Amino acid sequence: MEYKFKNYEETPLLEKHLNMGGKNPDGEEINVTSRYFTRGGKPWIGVMGEFHFSRYSRNEWYRELCKMKAGGITIVSTYLFWIYHEETEGKFDFSGDNDIRTFITDCQRAGLDVVIRIGPWAHGECRNGGLPDWLLTKPYKIRCNDTEYLEKVKNWYERIYEEVKGLFYKDGGNIIAVQLENELTDDAEHLATLKEMAIEIGMVAPIYTVTGWNSASGAKIPVDEVVPVFGGYCEAPWENHTHRLSPSPHYFFNRMRNDSAIGTDLIAVSDDSDWQLPYDKYPFATCELGGGIQVTHHRRPIIKPMDIYAVSLVKLGDGNNLAGYYMYHGGTNKIGKLSTLNESKATGYPNDYPILSYDFQAPLSEYGEVREHYGMLNMLHMFVRDFGESFAPMEAVDAQMPVTPDDTSSLRYGMRTDGKSGFVFINHYQRLTRLEDIENVVINTGNVIFPPINVRGDVSFFMPFNMDLGGNMLEYATAQPLLKQDNAYFFVRIPNVKAEYKINGKVYSGDVIEYDGIKIVTLSFDEARYTRRLDSGIFIGGGCDLYEENGKIVSVQDGEFVCKKWNGSEFETFTVNQQIFDCEVTIEDIETEPFEPLYKEELNIECERKRTWKKITVSSEYGFAETNYTGDAAQIYADGKLIADDYWYGVPWRVPCRLLYGRECYMVISEMKNDFYREA
Repeated sequence: MEYKFKNYEETPLLEKHLNMGGKNPDGEEINVTSRYFTRGGKPWIGVMGEFHFSRYSRNEWYRELCKMKAGGITIVSTYLFWIYHEETEGKFDFSGDNDIRTFITDCQRAGLDVVIRIGPWAHGECRNGGLPDWLLTKPYKIRCNDTEYLEKVKNWYERIYEEVKGLFYKDGGNIIAVQLENELTDDAEHLATLKEMAIEIGMVAPIYTVTGWNSASGAKIPVDEVVPVFGGYCEAPWENHTHRLSPSPHYFFNRMRNDSAIGTDLIAVSDDSDWQLPYDKYPFATCELGGGIQVTHHRRPIIKPMDIYAVSLVKLGDGNNLAGYYMYHGGTNKIGKLSTLNESKATGYPNDYPILSYDFQAPLSEYGEVREHYGMLNMLHMFVRDFGESFAPMEAVDAQMPVTPDDTSSLRYGMRTDGKSGFVFINHYQRLTRLEDIENVVINTGNVIFPPINVRGDVSFFMPFNMDLGGNMLEYATAQPLLKQDNAYFFVRIPNVKAEYKINGKVYSGDVIEYDGIKIVTLSFDEARYTRRLDSGIFIGGGCDLYEENGKIVSVQDGEFVCKKWNGSEFETFTVNQQIFDCEVTIEDIETEPFEPLYKEELNIECERKRTWKKITVSSEYGFAETNYTGDAAQIYADGKLIADDYWYGVPWRVPCRLLYGRECYMVISEMKNDFYREA
């Protein structure tokens, strides 16, 4: 069957219409058009990953940032949670794991730009949305232009600036953007005031952002002062019920930017005014594509790699020109001097989250382990890095035959094009839903007709047409472009589809094709998800995740691996050998409680629950202690201190042995009841 598209009509490109943009000391500029961002005068697509410095050990920041860079991240976004830095009024703490300056310089050392999300309200599943308890006791209104509130915010902003002074893009630093507030949907005047205040204090950056989601009309924002950024999650654990959700709209090509479902636990879902966010003034940018999802006490989804990859690919096909993931790297909440710092119903919020764990089922876990979607997402990230200059100006065009949410048999497809060349996107995946295989799919872009392909199983991919390869016209490829290096172009073989390349009128196939001074290399999907573009070159991990730290190629996993490096004409093999340290883990049942748990509220959420205890002993600080417990919630105490916790959701719980070694450790598990949604 032939699949066509609606007519392409180029939209006007607006430039220098927003009060943004900036130059660094070298003369490079970052600017914003209505369709895409520019850097050095060229269209540019950044890849942004959220990583909260205060939820991780500063001793590991640089290593984890190197892993993020290896995964294709170019920008790190991070919240400054006010309560972490001024838990007691007037006593600021930017030391240790709160040292934002060192974190930003570690990002610069790793070759990463930074977006600081300065609040004052942040959310991030932090206590009070990150606002200190003492602020909430004040007699004035917050999150508005109340004079007394703004005095406190100014003081907060000034303290941030003291820490990050000299690190902005204009100074030669790597802070390229500032996010103001978060999920403030109805007060453009306050957002404008926050920007003005930040600039007056010295926080001058090329880009200022605010979250744009709200009802269908979008958040009310100061139109010319900020870029609204959006999101999309494959699940919604903040929903106030325990039933399976309807099919997510994020698996359909619908050009939807504003996911009004985000934050419905805290913000209104409708707007009675005549406000309409002028989307055509801004590039489609995201800050909260779900890199995973956090579990709440009442909703506990299990995230699969394709859940994440397919959403990101669909958004790319829908026009996304800033891929921003929340979270990209998990972390661990601190416990404050006055309280725990997690969001909970006890603090007036609709959800209960773990006291410590903020793993988020992210590409990089709470403890820095790699999940499968890390490598899969990187396939998209390498593509936008190498082809973004030509790809970013291309606009999304709808399929001629739209697909309804309950349709499991029709092809889901879209296109990005400049009218002559472009990319066809196909998503054959829906979370928790089986889609029927589709045979003999013929894509007609209007100027190129692809050969028939079969779309089978859980696949999500895109294919180029009329693509310039070193002066040669690639009319089409039934393979997904990955990256390029000099005269070599790398593609990914789409599962169940033969990779064919039509160049200057002739069709070619094979793993390596040489034509008129260029080389086309086709990698399998498994090879591609282990492919990394590092500072030292292009590598393929032999079943391991490679990254570069201090100029050395290392693997996230310990062991000996046969890997490959591109030498300019072919791949050469080499060995990565990282010593494996043994650690024996013993977990034994005990009948008597060794002590009264410090945080019984987490074990007894909403009702009294029986508790069982286990003793944990590890022989070294290396590796992980893994348990397949079943229950409601679990806590691990080391020498009487809470060091890890978990809401059971059906996957093994892994805790680093370094947290347990040399200590007397116990795990307590609370009784499971039928009071939450689960997929296990």
